[in-house]
Amino acid sequence: MEVDYIIVGQGISGSFLSWYLIQAGKKVMVIDQPQPYTASKVASGVINPVTGRRIVSTWMIETLMPFALDAYTNMGETLGANLISQANILDFHPTPQMKLAFEERLPVENKYLRYPDNATAYEQYFNYYFGIGEINPCYLIDVNLLLDNWRKALKTQNALLEETFDINKLVIANSSPLNTHHSPLTTYNLRLTTKKLIFCDGAAGFNNPYFSLLPYAKNKGEAIITEIKDLPRNNIYKQGINIVPWKDNLWWIGSTYEWDFKDLNPTPAFRAKVEQQLSQWLKLPYTIVDHIASERPANLERRPFVGFHPKHPNIGILNGMGTKGCSLAPYFAKQLADNLVNGTPLLPQADVQRFSKVLSR
Repeated sequence: MEVDYIIVGQGISGSFLSWYLIQAGKKVMVIDQPQPYTASKVASGVINPVTGRRIVSTWMIETLMPFALDAYTNMGETLGANLISQANILDFHPTPQMKLAFEERLPVENKYLRYPDNATAYEQYFNYYFGIGEINPCYLIDVNLLLDNWRKALKTQNALLEETFDINKLVIANSSPLNTHHSPLTTYNLRLTTKKLIFCDGAAGFNNPYFSLLPYAKNKGEAIITEIKDLPRNNIYKQGINIVPWKDNLWWIGSTYEWDFKDLNPTPAFRAKVEQQLSQWLKLPYTIVDHIASERPANLERRPFVGFHPKHPNIGILNGMGTKGCSLAPYFAKQLADNLVNGTPLLPQADVQRFSKVLSR
């Protein structure tokens, strides 16, 4: 069977890349073994335009945010699902110093920072002493609904192989210049032949022999899933931890950013930290129903990996989104799809060719 493109992985990146290529009339095969906990599946789904304790605008956010709004809306309309909603962050200042930091950034980041109109309305839900700031707009993506519904769509189009990709069964033809009409064919498992194979394999990319030399930074995240009755679901609540509306009327609480870890198991220390914070901050009763953890495909540069291997130009990558995957993935999936279909250039800051010397070793 010959297809135009093989995509390895059906996280947010692989889903959007396959979405755009199929929209362009291309024949695609996605290879993905279902797993309960991947970075995409346990992500909070938040698109936040500011970042860090200094409260600065995130990279390219003025381009990424409107693009993401259109992308999730359009995909949702096609799938018959509501994938994106606005859910602004209410930032409960934990100290006078953090309140002052917010006030100092307010004139600079006035496009995204403001004070909520009805701050006293939250006194029935939370204990807080130093006021509330609001980050507006923020968006919330129903990641699991997206992944599930797009997976069903791929199945109906016979465009999904539910199996673990075995790189030992990959045969790469001799390389030729990128984006020519005579690209070499790559064969996988004697069943599939393609012009281009693109890895959207998330944390598995750490061990991918074609791209393992990229400056990945292994990062573990944990989250607690809770039931909190009577807490309004139209906002995200932040004070050290984030309380985020999640699927099935539950709440996602997290997250950690662990750079030194021995395994991917949920830790008692994180659960204890969350329970202590909630006991001081939240006035409502809650029930913990799950504790999840996964490894994120972060990188040292905090810029995505997009494009094709310098020595194997029929082998590509769309990875390294880190904690900003919900905002980065749609835009750079479209960039890569346009590059494949129309030959349009990739953004240099994201193009994996910036590591051509390293990858050519």
